[in-house]
Amino acid sequence: MFTAPTQYVTARRLALAAAASGAVLLLTAGPASAHVEVESAKAQALAENVEISFDAEAESDTAGIAAVRVILPKGIAPGDVTYGEGPKGWKFTAADDGYTIKGPALKAGVNAEYSVVVRQLPDVKELAFKSLQTYSDGKIDRWIELDESSEQPAPVLKLKAAAPGAKPVSPSPSETASESPSPSPSVSPTPTAEATEPSASASAEAASDDGGMSAGVWIGVVAAVVVVAGAAVYLVRRRSSSPSSV
Repeated sequence: MFTAPTQYVTARRLALAAAASGAVLLLTAGPASAHVEVESAKAQALAENVEISFDAEAESDTAGIAAVRVILPKGIAPGDVTYGEGPKGWKFTAADDGYTIKGPALKAGVNAEYSVVVRQLPDVKELAFKSLQTYSDGKIDRWIELDESSEQPAPVLKLKAAAPGAKPVSPSPSETASESPSPSPSVSPTPTAEATEPSASASAEAASDDGGMSAGVWIGVVAAVVVVAGAAVYLVRRRSSSPSSV
C-alpha cells in the first residue's frame, strides 16, 4: 500500500483550502462589487458642455431598475444639467438639488446606462454624484457614501486641473431665475417693516378709543389745568396780602 509523503498531503490540503476560500470570496463579492460608475472624456475643471456618462449596475436578479435619482455636487446647478441619452422611455426631471431619470423598469440584471450634459464643471479636483437607484419591487440601492472604500460609495469623477485661461461662465438664465423669487418673510426687510405697521395702527386705534382724544389733546388739557390753577393761587395770595377796604 502506497502512503503519500507528509509534505504532499500538506500541500494538497493547502491547495484545497485556498480553492474553497476563493469560491467563498466569489460568492460573497458579487453584490458588494456592484456600484455606479461615472466617466467623461472632458473631465477637467472649468470645462464647458461636458457629457458625463453613468452606469448604474443592477444588483437584483428578480427586479429591474426603474429610476435613478442623483444629488448634484456643489458647484453644479440643476438648471445647468440637460439630459443626454438613456434607457428607452425614460424621462429626465430636474429637482432642487439634482435630477431624476425614470421610466419602464429594465429587465432584471440589466444596468441603467445614461448620460447628462453639464454646462460647466466647477473648479475642483473631484465631483461626487450621490445616486439612489430604485427597483421595480421598491428596493433602493443608496450609492451615497463619500468614502470610496465603503460598501456603498458614491460615484466620483476625478477632474484634471483647469486649462490655462479658463474662467467660470456667467450663471445660466435658469439659475438666475431660481434666485430671483422674493426671500422668505423671516429674512426679508420689507415684510419686517410691514409687520411693524399693524402695531402702530393698533396704538392709534387704542388712543382714539380712549374718550375720542389723542395723547396730544390730553397733554394740552393737563397744561391748561395747571395754568388755571396757578392763576387762581396767584389771585388768592394777592388778595390776602392787600389792605382790607373800609
